[in-house]
Amino acid sequence: MKKLILILLPLLFIMACSSSDDELKPSTEKPKPEKKYKNIILMIGDGMGLTQITGARTVNGGNLHMLNCKSIGIQSTHCADKYVTDSGASATAMSSGKKTNYYYVGVDPDGNPMETIIETLVKDGLATGLVTTSTIVHATPAAFYAHQIDRFKYEDIAIELVASGIDFFAGGGQNYFDQRSDGINLIDSLLARGYQVLNSPDEVTEIKKTALFISPGSPARISEGRGPVLQKSTQKAIENLSKSDKGFFLMVEGAQIDWAGEENDPDYLMDEMLDFDAAVGVALEFAEMDGSTLVIITGDHETAGFALTNGNLANQTITGKFVTWLHTGAMVPVFAKGPGEEYFMGVYENTEIYFKMMKYFGY
Repeated sequence: MKKLILILLPLLFIMACSSSDDELKPSTEKPKPEKKYKNIILMIGDGMGLTQITGARTVNGGNLHMLNCKSIGIQSTHCADKYVTDSGASATAMSSGKKTNYYYVGVDPDGNPMETIIETLVKDGLATGLVTTSTIVHATPAAFYAHQIDRFKYEDIAIELVASGIDFFAGGGQNYFDQRSDGINLIDSLLARGYQVLNSPDEVTEIKKTALFISPGSPARISEGRGPVLQKSTQKAIENLSKSDKGFFLMVEGAQIDWAGEENDPDYLMDEMLDFDAAVGVALEFAEMDGSTLVIITGDHETAGFALTNGNLANQTITGKFVTWLHTGAMVPVFAKGPGEEYFMGVYENTEIYFKMMKYFGY
């Protein structure tokens, strides 16, 4: 009998630690907040994994704004039909709480539209915003307001943005609004809906609905003279949205971290990482002063299998190699700071980002 017990105990332990469910479960269950908090700033470094962060920390002299966060989690990024996701599917998981197919934005695997966090908040009167260093109709921002089975239908996505009710958006891609194949001028539609349509964050002087187009097509790289547009646009978005009495949600994307990985260019990668972290600093500074704002920093996936093969902390240099020019299936970190930050600790699926944010807002 003792031998039988000794045999069964390890088996029971293995069974207890196993799960037939392919999806990761949150490592800890947190109680629902007792009150509705006001604001969330979700910052997505597109293609940002741990090695991208480590490299940026090294070339920046040993620190990053995002590393000042004490609540840290890890999210799994696979999509519904592939082990390695694209940005549209991963952003949809975070914006809508359900995994979808590769290249899909804002729809489930059957193509049915899913209500995004922004759409819910707009209906309830909260202010909302999007800022990116890609075009504003690119996969990550689009997943927060558009519903398409093809993320590359940029002109259709632009129509959805005009109708979305989002209060402040900044990014490239003005050509999808005023140089369209159908001849429609969506800039006129934005103006008719009360937006100020601008081309530089320095032009944002009024607190009103804002469409900020930082370039006709895709924005330039930092090394090509883009300048601190991401930080300035983030600051202007916060100034605008924070006037809402009901609170706000802002998504900020460092899009070209991903593009640098796809080009296997470590200098481009580090430039974009530090630019994104500077915007993180803007958000964290506001949250520290405000006291009712949660900042979440994460990637949507890792890009290119970036490996640090050497480096020098004193000289602030790195040597890096890339495994591929594609995305990878690596899990990515989640940093959080502000009221409710503890909800983002643990190991979980990217869909949990949505549910944790909705819980924070009291839904």
